[in-house]
Amino acid sequence: MVKVTVYITNYNYENYIEQSIESVLSQSDVDFELLIIDDGSTDNSKSIIERYRDRPEVQIIYQKNKGLNITNNIALRLAQGKYIMRLDADDYLEQDALASMANILDERDDMGLVFPDYYIVDAKGQRLEHIKRHNFDSEVSLFDVPAHGACTLIRTDNLKALGGYNENYTCQDGYELWIKFISQYKVTNISKPLFNYRRHGSNLTNNEGRILATRAKIHQEHVEKKYGQLNAIAIIPIRMDGKANKLALSDLGDKKLLDFKINAAFDSEKVRHIIISSPDLDIGRYITQRYPDSERIHFHYREKALARINQDLNASIQHIIDDHQHLMQDITTIALLYQEYPFIQAQTIDDAINALYLFDSDTLISIREDSRMLFQHDGSGLKPILEHDRFTKLERETVYKFSGGTTVMKVDSWNKNRNVMSGKIGHIHITDLESIHVNNLMELDFARLLIESKTVEV
Repeated sequence: MVKVTVYITNYNYENYIEQSIESVLSQSDVDFELLIIDDGSTDNSKSIIERYRDRPEVQIIYQKNKGLNITNNIALRLAQGKYIMRLDADDYLEQDALASMANILDERDDMGLVFPDYYIVDAKGQRLEHIKRHNFDSEVSLFDVPAHGACTLIRTDNLKALGGYNENYTCQDGYELWIKFISQYKVTNISKPLFNYRRHGSNLTNNEGRILATRAKIHQEHVEKKYGQLNAIAIIPIRMDGKANKLALSDLGDKKLLDFKINAAFDSEKVRHIIISSPDLDIGRYITQRYPDSERIHFHYREKALARINQDLNASIQHIIDDHQHLMQDITTIALLYQEYPFIQAQTIDDAINALYLFDSDTLISIREDSRMLFQHDGSGLKPILEHDRFTKLERETVYKFSGGTTVMKVDSWNKNRNVMSGKIGHIHITDLESIHVNNLMELDFARLLIESKTVEV
C-alpha cells in the first residue's frame, strides 16, 4: 500500500492543471500515487494530461460530467493509499505538503484528518494572502468553521467507514464531509501554509447563494437523523421609541414591514408560535385585524419600561415566556427575529435552528463577514483595529457583524443562563439580500426600490 493517494479533479482548467500536476509529482519524502480525473473537459486539458500517461505513479481517468461528489467517490474506490487527498486542478501544493501532513497522521493514531494553512493566489499565481487557521488542538471547541474542502489529508479507512461522499450534493463536498467526520473522529491541523488556493472569476466558491442553500440542506439532513423534529417559538420584539413603531406599520410593497418578519416565521417548518411583543397597542390591534384566525400568532403587551431603547432584551424575553407558558410545551428553541431585516427567508430561520443543534451551540446568530477598515480612538488619534494590508490573515482576527436579525437559543441554555449572548455562540452566514437593514425612512425607500425592481420576490 502506498502512503498517500492524491486525486486531481479537472474540468476545463487547461491554464492551471499542469502546475497542479507538477506540484504533486515534485513532492518529497513520501510514497504517493496520483489519480487525474477529467470530468469531460472541452478545452485543451486532455493533451496536457496525456503528457503524464507513462509516469508509473499516475493513473488517468476520463469521464463525462459526473460532478464533484460522484468523482470523489470514484477516487475513493480506486485509492490505494493509507491516506487520501483531493487537489483541485486550479490549485497547487507546496513541496513538503504531503510529507508534513502524513507525518501528523503517522504520529497520531487518534486523528482521522489533518488540514493546513494556505496561501490565496491570483490567476497568475501571485500570492495575495496567507490564511492562518486557529490551532485546533488548543484553541477550538466549536467546530463550525470547517477545513478547506480540498488539500485536506484523510485516513482512507475512516472516509470509507463514513460511506464516502454524499452524491445528492453538487457542491460543498468538504462541508458535508466535515459534518459527518467531526461526529465520529478527531481532527487536527498544521499551522503551516501547504497549498495555494487560486482565486479567479470561475471559482465555484463565488456562488454564495448556491453554497449557503446547499449548507442549509446538509444541516437539515444531519439534524433530522440526530435530533428529529425541533420546535421553536419566535419572538419579534418592537421597542417603544417612536421610530420602531412607525416603521413596523409602514408600507413595504403590498404589506407592512412587520408582515415580512411574521410571514417568514409563519412559513418556517420549525416555528410553532409567533409572539409580537410591543407596548404599542396600535400594533396589537393590527395583529388582531390582520391575522384574526391564526392560532400561531400572538400579541404580547410589553411594559414600556421593558421596551425602552436602553434596556436589554433579557428581562423582556423572560417576561414573555412567563406570560406564555401554555405555548412552551415541546418547545426546544427560542428564536428572536427583528423586524428591521425584512428579507430573511423562512429557510434561513430553520437553518439557524438546525446549525444551533448540529454544532451544539448555546446561542447562534446570523452574520456577515466585515472586511471594512475599522478604527478605534486611543487618545492620540484613530488606530486601525486590524491591519488590513497585512499579508498573513489570522482566523482569530476575522471580524463578523450581526446581520439579518436572527438569534436562536436552546430553551435549556436560556433557562440556565437567562442571557441571550452566553455560552458557546455559533453562527450562520446569510446572503447580501437578507442582510439589508431597514431602520429609517431612507433604508425603507431603498427596500421599496428593491421590491419595485423585482430584486425581491414578495
